[in-house]
Amino acid sequence: MPSTSTFRIPKAEITGLYGMVLRQVSKRMFAGEIPDSMYVYFHNRPVLRAVTSFSMKAQRWHTLDRQLASYAQVLTAGVVGCSWCVDYGYYLAQHDGLDLAKLREVGRWRESAVFTPVERAVLEYADAMTQTPLTVTDEMVAGLVESLGAPAVVELTQVVALENMYARFNHAAGVSSQGFSDTCEIPQPVASSS
Repeated sequence: MPSTSTFRIPKAEITGLYGMVLRQVSKRMFAGEIPDSMYVYFHNRPVLRAVTSFSMKAQRWHTLDRQLASYAQVLTAGVVGCSWCVDYGYYLAQHDGLDLAKLREVGRWRESAVFTPVERAVLEYADAMTQTPLTVTDEMVAGLVESLGAPAVVELTQVVALENMYARFNHAAGVSSQGFSDTCEIPQPVASSS
């Protein structure tokens, strides 16, 4: 997979025992490739360990429907402008057997007729959480709690917050699409005008 990253923070050499473990984990989780962001994180191993540990725990969450989480993640990554996260999100969705036709419509969710009212509410919430300043409303959250239940809304909120963290880190560090999805056809979502 060719990397198109132009690193702002230089790549670290991945060496030693921790580097060997990172390579093994990457074979299972990232189609054999070490994510470009790991080369940046490797400069500060305590940060790398904290981020990867929490990320691995987050992958075990299951209260929120996986398709809804995928829509929220891809929208958030697109609004922030992280091509790596959009690319990898599409790869994960493909790997998990999710609805790729709908996922391709995430960038134009307001105009697209393919989304249910609940899916639109999730996308609206993800967009509102990603704006600076945030544009989340009480009504938005109340509607989601009514539709999904409080535990799923807690998970959705954290999924969007995590994706904001990943996308903003990658964007700032200069990490861009790594080619996880060679046929990525997802148009980049744009920030809302609200």
